[in-house]
Amino acid sequence: MRLEWLEDILAVVDTGSLSEAAERRNLTQSAFSRRVRMIEEHVGVPLFDRARKPVQLTPATAAQEDHIRALAADLRSLVNELRSQTATAQNHIVIASQHAIATSMAPKIVQNLIAQDGLTVRLRSANLDQCYGMLIAREADLTITYRTAGDTTPGRDGFFEALDLGTDSLIPVCAPDLRLSAPLPVIAYPPDVYLGTLTERDITLGFPFEKRAETALTTSVLELAKAGVGVGWVPKSLAIAALEAGVIVQPDLPQILLTIAAVRLTGVHSTAENRAWARLPQTVG
Repeated sequence: MRLEWLEDILAVVDTGSLSEAAERRNLTQSAFSRRVRMIEEHVGVPLFDRARKPVQLTPATAAQEDHIRALAADLRSLVNELRSQTATAQNHIVIASQHAIATSMAPKIVQNLIAQDGLTVRLRSANLDQCYGMLIAREADLTITYRTAGDTTPGRDGFFEALDLGTDSLIPVCAPDLRLSAPLPVIAYPPDVYLGTLTERDITLGFPFEKRAETALTTSVLELAKAGVGVGWVPKSLAIAALEAGVIVQPDLPQILLTIAAVRLTGVHSTAENRAWARLPQTVG
């Protein structure tokens, strides 16, 4: 049982509401509900009686509430003690990034932090909700993600601080010999991932199209586009080498301007975190 799972359970117990617990944990209600379901699937039994208002623990789980609280306190204490006693932790940071950034810009960012500041870096790759979840659970020191003018940062005002690192673009790409007549063959993202939500919201074609393939990974979209499956939208930073080599082309279709943003929790930070935060604006360009 992971510490953040115990804290999720206790947040529901303390608030009596899944929506209020989500706010306390600084997650959207849908992301928090998925976390709760994942915890229950892992344990193998329901933990909450959702038919009652306020939401309460099931009798079997309620009998273990004191144990859960004590275990969460012990784990928090252990984590803090290990961090304070480990000298290497003073030179180590964990970065959570969206998959698309992990395969395009993150290597350059990490190399710069290592070369210029002597840091050791652990890079974790996840979907957008999971990146923020890792940040809130203190499994990551900062996140590097995409956002647009239409996006909002989850959580209460003042809970996060953000740093704009530069821009990228979500551009259409396809094989040079692909026929672009209607219905346009499209490689899509699932609607439950960030780029799927973004393309559904911000890309308007104005003519018929048909979905030929679907994948959550930008690298797979790029390879499917190279193979002539259809038109897919990928970050320009990921596609630039293939565009310059002529393996793919960029058709005259809508694109989306992306801001690259670093986000961390507000409050006190380690020396390593502050060094990385100061260096980040110089690592993207």
